[in-house]
Amino acid sequence: MRGHVRERGKGNWYAVLSVRDPQTGARKVQWRSLPGCKGKREAQTECSRLINEIAGGAFVVSNQTTLAEWIDHWLSIGAPGKKRQAVGNRSLERYGQLLRTHVKPALGNRLLQKLQSTEIDALYVRLGDKISARTARHVHTVLGACLGTAARTRKIARNPMADVIKVPSPGEADHGVALDADQLQTLVQGFRGSVFFPIVAVAAFTGARRNEILALRWEDFDADAKTLRIERAVEHTSGHGLQLKGPKTERGKRTIEIDDDLVALLRAERDAYLRMIAGVPTGAAVDLSLVKLPEGALMFACPPAPGDDFSFTKLRRPRDVTRGFKQRAAKLGFDPKLRLHDLRGTHETLLLDADVPVHVVAARCGHDPAVLLRSYAKRTRKADRSAAAVIGSITRGVLS
Repeated sequence: MRGHVRERGKGNWYAVLSVRDPQTGARKVQWRSLPGCKGKREAQTECSRLINEIAGGAFVVSNQTTLAEWIDHWLSIGAPGKKRQAVGNRSLERYGQLLRTHVKPALGNRLLQKLQSTEIDALYVRLGDKISARTARHVHTVLGACLGTAARTRKIARNPMADVIKVPSPGEADHGVALDADQLQTLVQGFRGSVFFPIVAVAAFTGARRNEILALRWEDFDADAKTLRIERAVEHTSGHGLQLKGPKTERGKRTIEIDDDLVALLRAERDAYLRMIAGVPTGAAVDLSLVKLPEGALMFACPPAPGDDFSFTKLRRPRDVTRGFKQRAAKLGFDPKLRLHDLRGTHETLLLDADVPVHVVAARCGHDPAVLLRSYAKRTRKADRSAAAVIGSITRGVLS
């Protein structure tokens, strides 16, 4: 790297820098204005500072990359964030949809290095009339991660998102509803006899997510130890269809202890699968210990279409399970807005209301304790009423 100074007009000093592009190896000559320099000596000092920036890797080589081109590149390498890790296919698909729908049409032709925070502010104003506050916040988060990677890789000197004046509000998140114990019992009993009964039972009594339940294999069930092991989840994307993926975080991998009734239910489900393999009817005396399930057999495999053979490893579509749950729950008299995911919130709420320590509930459900507490506070006021009762017992007679 080399450089010298040159004066253009009276008192207008410039640094003439010969910079080697770290990717191509080619040298580029760049003129950088040195405002405020009152003479050649000051200009030479400032030029030396710029050369030191280059040596330290803090210098940004000028390029003509557009925001649209950078977005496409960022998505092609897996949309890494601060942790420099690629995201899952489902998240990657959603990030691409947000950027291509809401950002590229408005700002895609702008040079990446010339993008200004005021332009992003103007984009948010336009989006405010077209999309929900929650979607606008998602756009902000994803665009920030995209430009953050550009700043970390020295494609831009500074992330313009840091200067955005008004960040879109996320709006009020839907934390769902929490059933009480009697309602939960009524709901689960109402599914008895349905193909969804064991799925609903596992959701209600383990707090596992829908896609984690649909990814369970029989090898994850230990009847003697009374545990279920969560190690994967179903993911559905338009580009890859149904597939299995690992959890987002290490806390997602966990082993859940289950009660005797759920153990008995899952034993019965497994026996039904074993009888199917052996070709013996229900109730017929047979030693099922000699029958083996196929490797990777799913606990809740997809039912076959008419005329098709049953596959023990075919993944069930999550949306079909959600739709079946909502229809049956509505027939039982529950709010049509009740979601299968609300059974997870119900499980957490009932445990916390029963004074089970928050870190125990969080570990059981694969949750961040802080996130769990925020969600819990939105779902119930029972804990607040309990706190008020305790204070009332302490101060009784003081205020009367």
